[in-house]
Amino acid sequence: MTAIPPVRNRRAALLGAVCILALTGCSEDPDAGTNGVGKLAADKIQSKSVTAAGAADAVRLSGTVVTSGRTYRLDMRLKSDGGSGSVTSKGSTFGLLRIGEQLYLKADADFWNSNGDSGVGDSLHGKYVKVPQGDPSYKKFSGFTDKDVLLSSLLTLHGSLATDGHHDQNGVRTIRITGDDGSGGTLDVSLEGKPYPLRLVRAGGAGTLTFSDWGKSFAVKEPADDDTVDYGKQLPSS
Repeated sequence: MTAIPPVRNRRAALLGAVCILALTGCSEDPDAGTNGVGKLAADKIQSKSVTAAGAADAVRLSGTVVTSGRTYRLDMRLKSDGGSGSVTSKGSTFGLLRIGEQLYLKADADFWNSNGDSGVGDSLHGKYVKVPQGDPSYKKFSGFTDKDVLLSSLLTLHGSLATDGHHDQNGVRTIRITGDDGSGGTLDVSLEGKPYPLRLVRAGGAGTLTFSDWGKSFAVKEPADDDTVDYGKQLPSS
C-alpha cells in the first residue's frame, strides 16, 4: 500500500476545513431566531411595525423633528392618557406634561421673557403653567405629548418601499425599510420580540428619531398646587 505524503494530507485537511466553513457560511440565516418579519415584503414589515407601535402601552421618543422650517429636539415619554418630557427649539428648552386633556408647560424666566412678556418671566420661572385648550399654544404643543397622533404622523415612509438589509440599533437586530431608496425616509424595525420601530430617518431631512422603552409604563401626576399657575383662557405670551 502506497503511503500518502504528509503534504498531501495537510492539503486535503485544509481543503476539507475550507469546504466546511464555506458550507456553514452559506447556510447561515440572518433571520434565524428572530420574529420573522425580516423575510416579509417591505410594506408588510411597515404594516406590522405600525400595528405593534399602536398596540404598545407606552414608548420613549427622542431625536429631532423639523416642521414648518423649525427644528425641535424631543425627549418624550408617551402613553395613551398622557405624556411628559422636554422640547428644545432655538436654544430654549421647556417641559411638557399632559394628563388627560390638561396640558402644562414648564420653562425658565428666559423662555417667557423671550416670548415678549419680560414682566412675567420671573413669576413663571420653573412653574407648571396650565395651557388653555383655546390657546394657540395648546394645539401646537399637545401633539408632542399625544402618542397616537405623533406616531401616526411620523411612522410614514414616502414613495416605493423596499428592504435595505439587516442592521443593528443599540444592540438589537433590525431590518431596515426605505422609501424611494432612502429619499422617502428609512425605518429600522426590531427583529427581536415584537416588530417595534426603533429608528426613523424622515424624508427630506425632516429629522431623525429613536424609539425605546416600548410597553414600559410610567406615572404622570398633577403637579402640586403651589407649583402651578393658571392664567385662565389664554397664556400671557400667546
